[in-house]
Amino acid sequence: MRTPERLARVNGVLSRRQPDLRVVLEEITNAHNANAVLRTCDAAGVLHVDVIQSGPDPLPINNAVTTRADKWLEIHHHPTPGECYAPLKTAGFQIAATHLGEGAIPYTSLDYSRPTAIVFGNEREGLSVAAREGADVLIKIPMFGMVQSLNLSVSVGIILYEAVRQRFGRGFFESRRLSPEEFEETLDRWLDL
Repeated sequence: MRTPERLARVNGVLSRRQPDLRVVLEEITNAHNANAVLRTCDAAGVLHVDVIQSGPDPLPINNAVTTRADKWLEIHHHPTPGECYAPLKTAGFQIAATHLGEGAIPYTSLDYSRPTAIVFGNEREGLSVAAREGADVLIKIPMFGMVQSLNLSVSVGIILYEAVRQRFGRGFFESRRLSPEEFEETLDRWLDL
């Protein structure tokens, strides 16, 4: 229902969306964790989430986990890292892939005020070679314990909120970042949800 209150709420949330900050998930095998990531993306002001999945059912949605956050996100499906990365690079995005191996810099060293796509792999194997090699930079969360990985949704939350911190400090949440056309199109769609 398009009440004045709903219009104000939807307008306010959409006005703070960050269309040039994206989360990319590659071959995620734990749907529960992937759904938790969607909830975090919505909370952090992300609009676009890319899912790289070779299988036919890339991301089953669990409303109990997402709390319906998925309906406020644009989820894009890609069969390979290359098909995901190519349009992002053409649009000027830096591709930051998470990786615990050599050559990865601390996630806090990256400038997230630039258009950025942050790529996460599954907890068992991490990112594929293609996903790592196609990235512009490898980033990592420092680990100091015996376990050398975090839950996927925790990792996304940590890195994504560093991006939010940087963008908030630069005033990115104070004015619309969507083009007028994308804003109006998304607003109309959201008001019908």
